[in-house]
This record gives sequence, C-alpha cells and structure tokens, in this order.
Amino acid sequence: MWPAFIGFLIGAYLVGSIPFGLMIGRAAGHVDVSKAGSGNIGATNVAREAGLGWGLVTLVVDVLKGFIPVALAYHVVGPPAEAAEGLMGAVGMAALVGHQFSIYNHFRGGKGIATGLGVFLALSPMACLFSGTVFFVVVILWGYISLGSILAAFALPLWLCLLGHSKSLVLLSVGVAALVIFLHRGNIQRLVQGNERKWRNAGYLNRSTSRPNSSSE
Repeated sequence: MWPAFIGFLIGAYLVGSIPFGLMIGRAAGHVDVSKAGSGNIGATNVAREAGLGWGLVTLVVDVLKGFIPVALAYHVVGPPAEAAEGLMGAVGMAALVGHQFSIYNHFRGGKGIATGLGVFLALSPMACLFSGTVFFVVVILWGYISLGSILAAFALPLWLCLLGHSKSLVLLSVGVAALVIFLHRGNIQRLVQGNERKWRNAGYLNRSTSRPNSSSE
C-alpha cells in the first residue's frame, strides 16, 4: 500500500503542476497570463486577459486536476475511514501544492481555489457546498472574488469538523486554507487599502479572445 501511496503523492503533484492557465492563455489568447493582469495563472486572470469562456475552461481543468488524483486514490485506499481519509487528503494536498508551486513553471503557480475545490469535491461535497455558499454570498454582497475565496477557504475546516470528518482531514484542510490565504496576501493588502477590483469592474466580459489587453491589477 505504501509504495502505491507514495506513487500517488508524486503523481498528484505532477498532475497538479500542469499550468493549464498559462497554456490556455498562450494558445487561446496569445497572452502570457503570468506577465499580464494580476500575474496569476488561475481562472480569474485567464478570464480577465483571454476572455470569460477560456477562464471557465481553465476553471474546469484546474478543478479536475485536484479531483482526479483523489478519486483515483479512493479506489486504491478504499472507503474513507479515518486513516484512509487522511491519506486521500494528503494526495489532494500534493495536487494543490503542485498547482501553487509548479515544477513546470519555475515553482510558481495559481492560488489554489479551483484545484482545492476539486480536492474537496472528491472528499466532502457537502463541505464544498457550504464553502461555495460563503463564496457566492460574499461576492454577491461585496463584489470581491478574492474576499469570497479567502473566507470560503477559511470556513472549510469548520464545515469538515461539523460534518464529522476525521481529525487528519480537518488538520490537512487547515493547511490548505493557510496556503490559500497566504497566496492571497497581495489581495488582502489591496482589500485593506481599498484598491482591490470588484468582479463587475474587472473586464471579464470585455476581453477579446484573440487580442486581449494586458492591464495590470
């Protein structure tokens, strides 16, 4: 079992490291999203710089690279008893770290919201539903995608605890939340300063999918 588990950790990291946002931005919009807009390779910046449709494609594939390694590990490890749930959580964490610190992109990557969503969709769909509700309520009320993402990640360990998941998974989710919030530190600074852009003003619907402009955030 342990050789298979180690193999899953390595495989999850390598799959998570695939910089789909960077690849999609270059192929679809002829833009290097790591050097345009916010400089992030996640779905939000791809939507801003290459168009909403390509942002949605990036969102889906980034979710899948978190979901698939955990779902495959489930078939090897078995039903999510406490120990098994912790092992699957570790596989998901490896995929998330790959996305955030990609070996294919000089150990730079996205902030991990979509890939983290994929991980926890495989582990606890209900916890994702609750955190997703937090995200949408915050975005609808205040208009900040970054604030919604931060609060959704912050709330995730609470939902897992209330739903009766294992202590190991709850602790892993604390680590996931800490990483996500740390990578949003620039957004937090802009929120405090009042400089963070709201989604309505971010220009997702105004970008040409062929020749996007590269405004800085």
